[in-house]
Amino acid sequence: MADNLDNVMHSYYKIYKPYGYLSQFVNNQNKRRNKKLLNEFYNFPEGIMAVGRLDEKSEGLLLLTTNGKFSHHITSSKIEKEYHVMVDGIITKSDIEVLKNGIEISVNGKPYTTKKCSAHILNDTSHIINRFVRDKKHGPTSWLSITLTEGKFRQVRKMTAKLGFPTLRLVRIRIGNYKLRSMKPGEVLPINFNPIDISL
Repeated sequence: MADNLDNVMHSYYKIYKPYGYLSQFVNNQNKRRNKKLLNEFYNFPEGIMAVGRLDEKSEGLLLLTTNGKFSHHITSSKIEKEYHVMVDGIITKSDIEVLKNGIEISVNGKPYTTKKCSAHILNDTSHIINRFVRDKKHGPTSWLSITLTEGKFRQVRKMTAKLGFPTLRLVRIRIGNYKLRSMKPGEVLPINFNPIDISL
C-alpha cells in the first residue's frame, strides 16, 4: 500500500529531447548561461529530474520523473537502452561484430572494455526524423543500431570512434519497454509506471 501511495504522488514523463538541449531544467553554470533547457517544453512539477542523460548533441528518448527509485531502476543494468546512430563512413558486418563483443574505450582516463551488446546495421531509417547533419560531398554515412545495458559517459560515441567511424548523429529510440515511436522533438507525454512491475 505504501508503494502505491508513493507512486500516486510522483510524476513520470517521456520527452523527445531535441538536438542542442541539455538534459536538465536549471542552469547553475555561468559558462553555460545561454544553453537550452528542457523546462521550455512543459510545465513540469517541482522536483522533476532526468533519468540518466543524453548529451547536448544527442537526441531522442529521455525519461523524466520525481521518483528517485524509478530513476535508479531505469539506469540499472537490467534495462536496455537502444540507440540508432549515424556514423561517418560505411560500417561493415565485421565492424559490428567487434562492437558486439566489446571494445576498449577510455573512461575517466583509464582503459575500459565495454560489455557485450546487441548491434546491427540499420537499413531502414524511415522512422528517424530528418535533420541536416552535413553535405553529402563530405563522404558517405551509414546507420547502425546499438543496444546497451550500461551507460558510460559518451559511450556510444567512443565505441564508434574507436572503430574509426565517428558518430555524426545519435538518437535514443528505446529505454526498456518505453519507446520513442512517432514523437516529435520537444514533445512530452505522461507515462505509466507500476512499482510492482520492475521488469517494465
